[in-house]
Amino acid sequence: MSAPEIWSNTRIRSTPFTSRIEAYGVGAYTVYNHMLLPLKFVSVEDDYWHLKEHVQLWDVSVQRQVEISGPDAAHLVQLMTPRDLTRSKVGRCYYAPLVDGRGGLINDPVILKLADDRFWFSIADSDVALWALGLAHGLNLNVKIFEPNVNPLAVQGPKADELMSRVFGDSVAGIGFFGFAHLDFGGHPFLVARTGWSKQGGFEIYVDNDDLAGPLWDALDEAGRDLEVRPGCPNLIERIEGGLISYGGDATIDDNPLQCRLDQYCHLDADIDFIGRDALRAERDRGISRAITGLFLDTAALPTVRQRWTVRQGERRVGDLTSAAQSPRFGRGVAMAMLDRDCWEAGTRLTVDSPNGSIEAEVTAIPFE
Repeated sequence: MSAPEIWSNTRIRSTPFTSRIEAYGVGAYTVYNHMLLPLKFVSVEDDYWHLKEHVQLWDVSVQRQVEISGPDAAHLVQLMTPRDLTRSKVGRCYYAPLVDGRGGLINDPVILKLADDRFWFSIADSDVALWALGLAHGLNLNVKIFEPNVNPLAVQGPKADELMSRVFGDSVAGIGFFGFAHLDFGGHPFLVARTGWSKQGGFEIYVDNDDLAGPLWDALDEAGRDLEVRPGCPNLIERIEGGLISYGGDATIDDNPLQCRLDQYCHLDADIDFIGRDALRAERDRGISRAITGLFLDTAALPTVRQRWTVRQGERRVGDLTSAAQSPRFGRGVAMAMLDRDCWEAGTRLTVDSPNGSIEAEVTAIPFE
């Protein structure tokens, strides 16, 4: 039986790069922020090795931007996150969890500070604009909130710097980690950030000109032929090994950023006001009862994780496996799981109930690397 198809329509948007990746031969899609996101090209394992050794072009238009601008923009942005942004600088990117009044994780975007009164939230898979609009309306704030037509194109892998310098020039080297600059291509200034959802290094180009999207892709593709450039996408194996949490999969609004090991981005004692502050302080003071942890799985093959799998210690349920992949580097399965406090210690032996039967597992720290 063949796998079911995902049919695209006006509710599931394609991107300015869709024709390029389909011409190459994308192997699978998912839907993310109402858009098509590639999942694999050759195979997840082949894509993994290529990403770690060469350079890839990722169509990550699904990372929609939510723009917040106006006189009260900085105030609203700070209300939405426990990360202290009072000393944030124009030209910098900030990974920042967003929380609700209970401290539940709404999203974990990268926030780009374009000006003192203008911000972009480069979001994961949830409707941040609606949350921001509701807050602005309820608090009567003087802001403008909308989704600009911006389609990020990521250049990821160890050869990313070389490829980007060939297309954008030597000024690429001056962009620091989690910094950005406006660089010219085709007479248009593109925002280029040293960011990306992999541990292999690279950039994200915020493509805000559809007419130049195809020519930009083609220029990168042509300039990188000797670097073995090809289309790619966020890789399941690589991101689990690197400890990168997938919002909506590894964490949801029922989890808080402390449980997601995001303590360093939660400045709970800073002199800032943010929604959910009292709830997160109380959670910290009593101590979290569960948290995301890594697992090694004693298996040579894994079914696709379509829903969370139960994790047991003996007959007692102690958590849920949230994502898993077969790691060619470690020669066994790697996974993320939300586990109870008494099972966090590395080396603890547990059992995972998969659709194909029980799998023995060992707790380990993340990132695996």
